[in-house]
Amino acid sequence: MLGLPAGKVIIADYSPAWPAEFQAERARVLAALGGAVRAIEHIGSTAVPGLAAKPVIDIALAVDDLAAVPALVAPLAALGYEFLGEYGLPGRLFFRKGEPATHHIHAVRSDSEHWRVWRLFRDYLRRHAEEARRYAEFKRELAGRFAADRDAYTRAKTEYVSSILIRAGAEATGYKPPSTRLESGDSG
Repeated sequence: MLGLPAGKVIIADYSPAWPAEFQAERARVLAALGGAVRAIEHIGSTAVPGLAAKPVIDIALAVDDLAAVPALVAPLAALGYEFLGEYGLPGRLFFRKGEPATHHIHAVRSDSEHWRVWRLFRDYLRRHAEEARRYAEFKRELAGRFAADRDAYTRAKTEYVSSILIRAGAEATGYKPPSTRLESGDSG
């Protein structure tokens, strides 16, 4: 089941219907927007099999230039989306569908850090089920503390998300952090 009331934090068990819901919405969005977008991807926790999540399908929409996004407002409004501008995140234009919200569209440049990071985070959790399980437990604990304060919930998980992104970036580049232990013969 999809739907998250404004300002609330609810973490739902993973639903195997989420990927199909994304695919159906992706098809509707592509039909409405045609060639105006470079790519559309399922992001966020609902995009990670088995991961508990807020029951909203997050969709990343890659465009060549954010200046072209105003032309997308009317076609997306016809699908039930409300345009909310940057909505607190510079470099992203945000659309919300439904009340309670069932879908979010995050329009960003295809060469943006947002596009890269969202996919990096999702893909890392897809490859690391144990990390996804720990993240779900952490989100449930935070949702219990901040059920009526979505901003506080988001702020509280920032450090944890950053730690995952560091590991994901290291894995993606093959970087191995130096050992914290001095090797024999090192004087420090």
